[in-house]
Amino acid sequence: MSTAPSKTLETFSNANPERDYEIQFECPEFTCLCPKTGQPDFATIKINYIPDRLCVELKSLKLYLWSYRNEGAFHEAVTNKILDDLVQAVAPRFMKVVGDFFVRGGIHTIVTVTHTIDKSRNRTP
Repeated sequence: MSTAPSKTLETFSNANPERDYEIQFECPEFTCLCPKTGQPDFATIKINYIPDRLCVELKSLKLYLWSYRNEGAFHEAVTNKILDDLVQAVAPRFMKVVGDFFVRGGIHTIVTVTHTIDKSRNRTP
């Protein structure tokens, strides 16, 4: 696996797909750029999810989050994009991503986005 920033999220098989359990990540060093000023925006990204068949591999998650370091992104857009990419990669039963952005211009921003599967969908463990 590379050590360069990457948009690729690696996965591995969930060892206990028959059970609901929660995985939590806290990534306190997230950085992107303000799309208006080009100044860095710093945040803590919190990810909670209940896996189905796949789990996200941590080094790939680190490199994925690192890939935003030189990209301009509004807080709302980047938090939603992280959720969308993680859902695409692991198809979780439930996922919540919280972007807790440091104060900029006197405003503290927290963006929370969630994904829940349709319970009526047929799944076989």
